[in-house]
Amino acid sequence: MTVEKGRDAAPRKVAEPAYLRIADALRERIDSGELGVNEPLAPERELCVEWGVSRMTVRRALGVLEREGRVHRDATRGTYVSEPRVRLRLGSFSQEVVRAGRQPGAELFWAEVRPADDEVASGLNVQPGHIVYALRRLRKSDGEPLAVETTYYRADLVPGLLDSDLDGSLWDEIRDRFGLRLARTSAELQVVVLDAENSGYLGARQATGGLQLTRQTFIDTGECLEYAVDVYRADRVSLTIERSVDDE
Repeated sequence: MTVEKGRDAAPRKVAEPAYLRIADALRERIDSGELGVNEPLAPERELCVEWGVSRMTVRRALGVLEREGRVHRDATRGTYVSEPRVRLRLGSFSQEVVRAGRQPGAELFWAEVRPADDEVASGLNVQPGHIVYALRRLRKSDGEPLAVETTYYRADLVPGLLDSDLDGSLWDEIRDRFGLRLARTSAELQVVVLDAENSGYLGARQATGGLQLTRQTFIDTGECLEYAVDVYRADRVSLTIERSVDDE
């Protein structure tokens, strides 16, 4: 409920839009367990009768919950309660999925050796033309696609990396095989709209929301080892980026 003030009048309450009131009520049913994971919500026509509103209003309410990742809609079967978002911190995808009590997985799309273009060279702090390893993978949690990772590594720091098992944690491979210490990572988070390619990989409708994480990983010498652009399903993942404050 909001409050509106006139210049010479006492504050007066402004009614909350109907679609938000409906979204609040349905959210409470989900959070309380009245509606469980993968259970269907009542059909739109029944919600219209229950709340005395139009179908457009009901669809706006369901749209709010869908953007929050609480429900998902099937064009032919209706609207269902979604599983809670997978909570990931900035770091190793595999380790974070395990921490969430799930099984990580990866599907390799391609891997190749190439000279760095201007964007990749800037990300890795090297000169354009520097030889890098480039790969794209679909990252999964319990078999569910969550992210498309496009990653670049300095080939001179991890020679032969592409001969490794590329279905698991590359950070573990880098530590164990090359003896490198990953000192820190930094990232920029943006809200994006999923294009046709990424929405297809992630099993999402085209033009739905995504999270793009552009990150760098540095080893203890200060050199940038990894530059990556990761695209996540915004309705299935929440990302936590932590930083120190008082110690800086």
